[in-house]
Amino acid sequence: MNIWDSAHECMSRDELEQLQLERLQATINRVHKNVTHYRKKFAQPGIIPEDIRSLADLTKLPFTTKEDLRINYPYGMFAVPLREVVRIHSSSGTTSKPIVVGYTKNDIRIWSNLVARFMTAAGVTSDDLVQIAFSYGLFTGGFGVHYGAEVIGASVIPMGTGNTEKQILIMQDYKTTVLVSTPSYALQLADRISQSGIDAKTLTLKFGLFGGEPWSENMRREIESRLCLSATDNYGISEVIGPGIAGECQCKSGMHIYEDSFIPEIIDPQTGAVLEAGREGELVLTTLTKEAFPMIRYRTGDITCLDYAPCACGRTLVRMQRVLRRSDDMLIIRGINVYPSQIEEAIISSAQGEAPYQIIIERKGAMDSLEVVIEITSKIFSLELQKQRSFLETLKQRIASVTGIGVSVKLVEANSLPRTEGKIRKVVDQRRI
Repeated sequence: MNIWDSAHECMSRDELEQLQLERLQATINRVHKNVTHYRKKFAQPGIIPEDIRSLADLTKLPFTTKEDLRINYPYGMFAVPLREVVRIHSSSGTTSKPIVVGYTKNDIRIWSNLVARFMTAAGVTSDDLVQIAFSYGLFTGGFGVHYGAEVIGASVIPMGTGNTEKQILIMQDYKTTVLVSTPSYALQLADRISQSGIDAKTLTLKFGLFGGEPWSENMRREIESRLCLSATDNYGISEVIGPGIAGECQCKSGMHIYEDSFIPEIIDPQTGAVLEAGREGELVLTTLTKEAFPMIRYRTGDITCLDYAPCACGRTLVRMQRVLRRSDDMLIIRGINVYPSQIEEAIISSAQGEAPYQIIIERKGAMDSLEVVIEITSKIFSLELQKQRSFLETLKQRIASVTGIGVSVKLVEANSLPRTEGKIRKVVDQRRI
């Protein structure tokens, strides 16, 4: 099997842990010196950089959370002056403020090579033509995969999202061999290909690299069968680097975490206690090579487990299992992070007060859909029919504005939503992923 960086992907555990310790100590020193937030956080338990003498000492350090990043918006977590930052990306901004991340020239170089690792592990080579159907812009996915593909030497088609008919036309005419997208969009493409009477076997697709949202082995099998390609999973989050944290090899038995750049931990999401290998819990990541935006013990909110057993591919790196749920209430809809609290705030604002509601998520065909069902209150009932329609339209626009996705909204009779012990189940996720 092809390995992009065998020196780091196939290191002995002893060598790897020594490298991790050296890089961890350098990172701790840098953030203590340059990031006020970390200096204050370390001071609370009385930690100084010299206290980190082994990898086990990492647990002495406090966690970093999304709230820490929001408080320090936009540049408070940067460890270098802004003049050294050559690229700025951000999260989708589905909370009140997006999370802003920066990259130095060296960060971009390392990021590109980390992406090249999981692309190579999936089978991509310099002979391939890679069609990227991720969004380009502040979102890290499009540019992250783009640069990694170019490092490999592959040809890149930066299609971006949507325009499904053109995506298919380009696949046919340009002879695309690699598709990069969310898994749900891959199935949407498969639907349109079938509806157009095109035999997927006539396409030149060989590999599909999918991420950005939860998906299962059943979805993998369906995508592989319908698009006639080999589908692999990869993992990345904007706060840590974007794509390039971990990716599957062709053994498809878990995603290799690039431990020379990230130290993974699994914790009990309730207590914060570190769990032993093999236990399921929340993934925590510490960066070892990031210059502009280092993260110390960042709580990802993603529930997974780690497998340290050797992989048949020859890589010695730990593997993380697919993420199918989170420790918080965040929903992932079409690759976008959505918080129920955002929708609740939009409802209260539009209805000028509390209104019983339920959020229903379904997977219709290949795409996720989100519907908000609201019980009529006295204030809504008193509105004229035309004003009720205006209320629904305003609410739809408000929700789309804060979440970044289109939703449907409908009114139902008062007290018609099912209740258990007097409470409405606010979120009903009917997807079968």
